[in-house]
Order: sequence, then structure tokens, then C-alpha cells
Amino acid sequence: MQVSTGLTPALDRKGSLKTIVFSPIFFLIAVAFVLVPLALVKTIPIPLGAMFWDQYLYIDAANRIADGQVPAIDFFAPAGSLGYYLFAGWIKLFPQGAILLLASWSLLAVTAPLLALVLYDVQKRSQTAAWALMLPFLFFSLLPFNTGDFYPFPGTDGFGIYNRQVSQLLYVLAAALCFVRAPVLLGIVVALAMLALLFIKVTGVVSGVLLCLMAFVAGRLPFRVALFAGLAFFLSIGLLEITTGIVSAYAEDMTALLILNDTSFVPRLLQGASINFGILACAGLLAVFLLIADRRDVAADWRAFRQTPTAASFSKLFDQDWLWLAVFLIAGLLFESQNTGSQAFIFLWPLVLAILIRAYRSHGPSPAFAAVGVLAMASMLPPVVIVVQKAARSAVGSLVDVVLQNRNLKTFGAVSLRPVFVTRAERMLSNYVAHRETYEAIVQSGELPANLLYSDFDFYWLWMQTMADAIDAIRAYETAGNVRFDTIMSIDFTNTFPWLMDRRAPHAITIGADPFRAVPPPDDKVAAAVAAVDLALLPTCPPTTGRAALLRLYEPFLKQGHTRIQLTGCYDAFVRNELLAK
Repeated sequence: MQVSTGLTPALDRKGSLKTIVFSPIFFLIAVAFVLVPLALVKTIPIPLGAMFWDQYLYIDAANRIADGQVPAIDFFAPAGSLGYYLFAGWIKLFPQGAILLLASWSLLAVTAPLLALVLYDVQKRSQTAAWALMLPFLFFSLLPFNTGDFYPFPGTDGFGIYNRQVSQLLYVLAAALCFVRAPVLLGIVVALAMLALLFIKVTGVVSGVLLCLMAFVAGRLPFRVALFAGLAFFLSIGLLEITTGIVSAYAEDMTALLILNDTSFVPRLLQGASINFGILACAGLLAVFLLIADRRDVAADWRAFRQTPTAASFSKLFDQDWLWLAVFLIAGLLFESQNTGSQAFIFLWPLVLAILIRAYRSHGPSPAFAAVGVLAMASMLPPVVIVVQKAARSAVGSLVDVVLQNRNLKTFGAVSLRPVFVTRAERMLSNYVAHRETYEAIVQSGELPANLLYSDFDFYWLWMQTMADAIDAIRAYETAGNVRFDTIMSIDFTNTFPWLMDRRAPHAITIGADPFRAVPPPDDKVAAAVAAVDLALLPTCPPTTGRAALLRLYEPFLKQGHTRIQLTGCYDAFVRNELLAK
């Protein structure tokens, strides 16, 4: 029986459809823009973690952006504005989404399309390589965990979010530099990735520039592509500066931040190296092994360059696996020296994958390839194992967690905690109220009530509960006095009250107000904003060195026009005199 020729196109379409559905690009887009949004439709209680309030900077920023404020221009921020704008957009789309997931996943709007461009070029040559690039990227992008340990108990990592996002952007950039051959696609990815790095965290640009320079001298980033990417980058920031003024304002803020953190560079490098010693040691050994294994080729390339110093021989001299790896390690170490919390060195994987592919093609299943494979896996498995372990511990531990009774806190309070920490929070609350003078004396001596206070889970549980009580007290005060506090500020690390109460935050005042690292000396704008605020809230359960330092900064501007009252057992308030209840 002869098969009808009309079936052939249908079979082709079916085969083509199957190819598309099972391609890494389709999987990436489906996860990033279908499964991720579905997970954000409903609030999911998130296990509390160390330094958990870092994520709530995004709430403060989003509320200010919705009110018309512009980061860097209208308020000082410890990082670039892109992450805050992405979060502000995502929380509008998914108002019930868990805040940590919104803050962490919002960057997928940038990284997923860029990686899709990379995969489009790579899968033409190798579907396996495309999958090998895509799966680790999704793994680190979706799980909100850092690769370093800062606390012994399991929980989600609500801090270091923009550091993780820089690592993910560097991963996409590294994948493009190592694998993309199409000049137009390479130029687009490089330009957009560098722009995103600039407006997530400026130190990420330094690392990105090093990666691009390595690719340029090795001939992997052609001059015309580098020129196109560079022009696109500078034209974009020039256009932003002309239309908004945000670039110069951002530069001023980062300069101020650099002055505030003017410490010796060497200790920071040593700290970054010690935290990530395992990766650096194994990847360093891999670089040394590659240099020794390829020493004859290196020597031959050097002789060829000396005899015929052309652009081609120059590029070949630098296009050495060991040198690529060394430069990537330096770029990663420079970035990690400025961080607390990150997904350190995950961007090594695209390079390591390229090295493994080339080693297999050169040596086949040989002892040399086995050595490269062992060192490569020793370099890249630790981040994976750490994140898997932290995610598993957090998930298993949350099975017995208590969910915070969410009153006045919107999705902010969608958190869970083990009962033992809940009990401790309740006991500490009564102590903080009854023995306030004792805790204030500890702070006056320059110490926190506990050495790891900002990592302790009970600190955040208590902080959220007392915040809900304070909101009740504010509303009762407004009702009793027939007044309304339109602008509210916190004399604390982050100011979530305006978002929780649908009010406004004052201009100029820093978000992420760490007075020892990220709060410049108040200028006239800050003084005027603080003096004009309707309500300034000071948490006192417990007093902390940070809160005390912020009070010293802001109290001079509150003394004349405000009256200090005890709002609750855990909050004092500076009420503008015109709004005092009679």
C-alpha cells in the first residue's frame, strides 16, 4: 500500500513540534514564564532565615517607586535600581506572591531571554551542551539560597539577593563568551548583560569587564562585536542620563558608599578567598594542571607570536584554557570580596563545560581527561551540593513549622518557623519590655544583645509581631485623635510601614539603612525630609547598635517639630506636633 504524500508534511510538522517542545529553550521559557508565575499566584509561607529583613528593602523601594520616587535620585540605595524596578513590576502582576520569591525570580525577566539567545546558537551544534548550560542556570535562579553558610540552622536566604542576581547575570555572560559564535547574538547578549550588571550592582560590572577583556584578547569577542556592544552600552547609559539623570546620581551614591566602606582591600580579598577556598583551590589546581598539560602548545604559541606578531598569533597566545580559568577566578574573587551572601563562582560552569568538551576532543577517554574531569567536578559540585543541602534542610524543617498569624502584614508576614524559636521569641519579648534599660545599657557599650542577633530567627519573628501590634496602635491613635499620618519612616534598617499601611515614605532617606556601612551623613535634603515626616517609628524590642546609631543621626531633625511618645511596649514614636492627639 502506498502512503499518501499528503501525510509527509504532517509528519514533518509533528517531528518539528516535538523538537521544539523538547528543546532547552522551550523548557527554559516554560519554567521562567509559565511555572514561575503560577507559583506566585498564591502566597506561600517561606521558612524564616538568617538576615531575613534584607529582602524587605525591595518592599520599601517598590512602595517609593509606586509613589513616583526614583532610586538614586530621590533616595539613597545600596545597589542599582534595576532589581527594585523589576520587583515593583512583578509585585504589581503578582500581589499575592511571596516577597522572597518575587525579589529572587524577578531577574528572570532579563536573564531568561538572554540565555535563550545563547541556547538558540548553541543547540544548533549540540543539544547536550545547551541542556548543560540551561539546567544549572535554572537550578541556581529558582532556589533562593546562597552558596555560603552564615548560620547553623536551616532557613531560606532572604539576604544577598542582588549578589545572587549578579552571579546569575555573569553566568549568562560567561555562557555567551564561551559558546556563542553568531556575532550579532553575541553583541546583543554582551551589551544587555553588561547594562543589567551595572544597574544591579556596580561591582558586577568590574567582573563582567574582566570576562569580556579575556574573551577579546583571546579572539572570542571580535573587535567589531566588542565595538558594537560597547557603543550600545554607552549610548544606553547616555540616553538614560539625558532623560532621567539617574546615571550620575547612581555614580554619586556609589562613590559615597565606597567612602563609607573605605577599608583595606587586601583583608576583603582574603575574606572572599577564605569563604570560597574550596572552589578556588580546586579550580586553581585545574588551571595549573591545564598549564602543565598544554605547556608544549603554550611554548609553541609563544614562539609563533615572537616570529610573526600578528593579531591571530596574539589571540592564539592568550586563548589558553588555564588563562581563561585564571582570569575568571580573579573576576569572581574581586566580586565576592565585596559581598555577604552570594552564589559564588557559579559563572565558572560555562567555562568549565567548554574546557571539558575541548579536553575530551583532544584526549578522549584518557587519564588526562579523567584528571580534568575530577578537578572540574571538584570545582563545580560544592555550590550545587550546598544549595541542595540548604534547600532540603529548609523544606524538611518546615514540615513542623508554625506559620505566623498574618495580621496587618499582607504577604510580608507569610513566614514559618520552628516552634522552639517561636517560644524563644515570646520569652524574649517579655524580657525586652521588662528590662529595657538593661538592653539599652548593652547597646550603649557598643554590643548587640546577642552576637548573631541579625541572624537569629526569633529576632525576625518578634520583629514582625511587634510591627503588627504597632500598626494596630497607629490606627487606634489616628482614630482617637482624628488624624492621619501620611508619611511614615522607621528608625531601623528597613521601612516597611508605608507599604503595609498604604502610606508614603519620605524622600531622601536611605533604604537598607545600615548606619555603619550604607548611610551617608545627612545632607539638607535628608534633614528636611526627616523634619517634615508625620511619624517616625523607633523599635525597642530589642534596642540595637544600628537603631541607636540611626537615632543619633535623625533625632536632631525630629526634636523641634516632633514629640516622642511610647506607642507600644516595643515601639516609640516621634509624632509631628501638628498631629498630636489632643
